[in-house]
Amino acid sequence: MKQHSIFRYLYIFYSFVFLLNIINVFLESERLNYIIGIFAILMLLVSFFGASRLFKILGCAFLFVGAIAYLTTDLPIRAIPAFLTSNMSLLTLLAMLPWMNSVVRSGRFDRSLNNLLNVNASDLGKLYPRSSITTLTLASFLNLSAASISQDVLKENLGSLKRSLRNSFISTATLRGYTLALLWSPLEILVAVSIFTTGVDYVSLLPWLLLIAGITFILDSIWGRFHYKKYSYGNNNSLKQSPINMKKLTKKIIHLLIALVLFLTLVIFLGNQFNLDFIFTVTILIFPFAFLWSFLMKRSRSFWAIGWNTWKMKTNTMQNFIVLFLSLSFFEVSISESVFLDFIQQPVIAVSEYPLLVFILIQVIFIFMSMFGVHPIATIGILGGVIATLLETMNPVSLAIVLATSSVATLTVGAYGLIVQLTSLSTNQNPYRITLNNLPYALGFGLVGSIVAYFLL
Repeated sequence: MKQHSIFRYLYIFYSFVFLLNIINVFLESERLNYIIGIFAILMLLVSFFGASRLFKILGCAFLFVGAIAYLTTDLPIRAIPAFLTSNMSLLTLLAMLPWMNSVVRSGRFDRSLNNLLNVNASDLGKLYPRSSITTLTLASFLNLSAASISQDVLKENLGSLKRSLRNSFISTATLRGYTLALLWSPLEILVAVSIFTTGVDYVSLLPWLLLIAGITFILDSIWGRFHYKKYSYGNNNSLKQSPINMKKLTKKIIHLLIALVLFLTLVIFLGNQFNLDFIFTVTILIFPFAFLWSFLMKRSRSFWAIGWNTWKMKTNTMQNFIVLFLSLSFFEVSISESVFLDFIQQPVIAVSEYPLLVFILIQVIFIFMSMFGVHPIATIGILGGVIATLLETMNPVSLAIVLATSSVATLTVGAYGLIVQLTSLSTNQNPYRITLNNLPYALGFGLVGSIVAYFLL
């Protein structure tokens, strides 16, 4: 009981550290960053006792391998706390997401999404492309929140289905639609890093990214239509309820889209005005925007009722994420500073005379590294030296396409990535099962990008 009461108030400690991280984004103080690193160590220790067995094992593995890599560097032991802060922004964003979900629920937009998914869907084959395109549309505006909302709706609607089938459907339709939205978004950090690394212009890259997203969506929709068509929808609620008012539903969806376009506009404006990165801008804007939105809808009381309890509950149960991302931060930084980089770069250099093979190898490296917890941004950094060499002989647009598609594709198979972990918690399934379900898609997604990139050489 004593331990239980302590964990009820963890949100206070976590929020304090997240607030320090937000303040330090503006101050850019190395001393404060070091203090945050010390708090990160405390967070890791405290959270370890509340984490599940799987995450305890993963955290220990990342810390152990990271420690071995760290010993190969010339860095002093006292520098370790600063190594644990690189993923703090992701944890801060994760803590703020419930507020956006709460305003969507207080405005009953999730019910509109529910109705949209129910229209004329007699089997899962017909529901699959609709679920994917719905997640794609919302993810263009809500990012991670879109996947959570879509998954919650599908989890409720598919409740009568066998658990393994329901989980398979949710983890394929929503994650794949999510990645297709990120591929062409100028606000997606992976796309931005790919552009920065290759030096290409976004406008010249956009048509090809849209083409790849379109081809991949069509191919995946065809697969989903035939793979799931033998299963009836099973949502009898759609048969019992009164006919859907399409005019009201359309107004609701338009309202949602206008609000989300406004949100993105504010993100872009604030990010450009104060030179802030996308993740941080979204993090600090979520709460004030959600509150003002609920106030204008005259739903502020419902927003507070849903939001406060949801936020406390979600923040108090972040132990798995904290153990994972803080240990992963130490692992990634240690690897990037160690001699292990050569083992990753040498295979690409060895086949540099065969462009298509190079593209496919880069894709495989991204997927392989993501399965061991390495964030695709870290993989781009690891391959930075190779990319600089390849830029001397290859079309930069081709390389940018390969980097963008390969990195975004890993979001569906990265067992330790944020979106896969959120899906794992939402559906209560092993993250490696999600990886296995989406591995053919990730390979196919990257292959489409590699082929398009090859023809542009």
